[in-house]
Amino acid sequence: MPKVEQKVLSHFKPLFQGEARYIIAMGGRGNGRSTAGSQYVLARLIDQSSFTRAAIMRAVGSDIRSSCWREIMDRISEQNIASVLRVTDNEMIVEYGQNSIKGHGFRASSGSLTARLKSLANFNLVWIDEAEEIGEEEFRTLDDTLRTVRGRIRIVITLNTPPKNHWILRKWFDMLPSGVNGFYIPKLKVDVKDVLFIGGNYKENEPNLDVHTVQRYESYQFSNPAYFYQVIQGLSPEEVRGKIFSGWQQVDVIPEGARLVKFGLDWGWYPDPVSVVAVYYWNGCYIIDEVVHGTNIEDEAVANAIKGVRDWQITSVICGADEPKSIEMLQKFKIRAEKTDNRAGSVNYRIKITSAKKILVTKRSKNVWESYENYRWAEDKDGNPKGEPDHNLSDACDASSYALASINPMQNYIMPLITTKPVERKNPAR
Repeated sequence: MPKVEQKVLSHFKPLFQGEARYIIAMGGRGNGRSTAGSQYVLARLIDQSSFTRAAIMRAVGSDIRSSCWREIMDRISEQNIASVLRVTDNEMIVEYGQNSIKGHGFRASSGSLTARLKSLANFNLVWIDEAEEIGEEEFRTLDDTLRTVRGRIRIVITLNTPPKNHWILRKWFDMLPSGVNGFYIPKLKVDVKDVLFIGGNYKENEPNLDVHTVQRYESYQFSNPAYFYQVIQGLSPEEVRGKIFSGWQQVDVIPEGARLVKFGLDWGWYPDPVSVVAVYYWNGCYIIDEVVHGTNIEDEAVANAIKGVRDWQITSVICGADEPKSIEMLQKFKIRAEKTDNRAGSVNYRIKITSAKKILVTKRSKNVWESYENYRWAEDKDGNPKGEPDHNLSDACDASSYALASINPMQNYIMPLITTKPVERKNPAR
């Protein structure tokens, strides 16, 4: 066995000592979570007294190389033990005796519809980095897949603190007031079992951080307070940062007299869900009602769900443009299916049009409401907007905007100008 001496930050020592199935290391940036995660995985790899088959994971498989895999390679380099390990870099596999580490994404690439998690059935250690990017159903599928009896199963979950409505917080945490308006402190629920929580922020790791890095972190309190309190301090915000839509309201049921005007459909399979919504017009408002939302739903089932909506024949279904064969399939079912406009600038155009409308959502449309609460502008690592929506949980909002932007599109509107030209609505649909 190679000699390995790793200096582990004191607040991460419970990770190496405990036996909980779920280890959640969550907090602010610079806390050392990724280093500790890679130290633990490497320690398990070289321990030949117990069997370890480990997966290092992120939502998108292609992101593993620049994050988890790089961290593992850095630990190996620091310990100077590469010569005694079998490293297959192109496949992101490390082997030592009976033990191994393998990179495995929930999705092969951004927007990918396949994830073969069944291949992880015999793994007993999983490290999920940036876990705020994965959905609850994806995690549940993984959790149910891990069933080996060769060693205790452990799932290490590392992430920056997400908004308080994120499934990880709803599942395991209570939210306590922080003293900062709109932000909360996550606290593990008292009745939660088999879970270890390790919190913190850069303060626990400050001796290992460059002084200019610390100064930059602290400067965000004045230049970008929302980013500072969530990403740097590790507090949980009331709502997602950079939220795109606002002012939507919930309604118990579709009111009498509401008229069906359009369907919206965002394609998916697994892990991305297919999302279909029906849009109604009523009393100056547009009402969104969830028709079907889920993974592994066949096109025929989607067609049948649409045809199960009263008066479905009177309007069309505006679909994501990425699945032309599926659109053709709907047309074979006598459904008027059309692809959404996907020219340059079309995404911002749909957002602009949708934002100008008064929106109600039926209370049974839980996935639509969750998408609304989480639909946000994507950011770079310093919290600066990229000018495009984040893909996470965007499916139902995408489906809604496909439909809403097609109802009364603005005439003679030039796509590139949509970020500067205001929307004028003189004759809303009746």
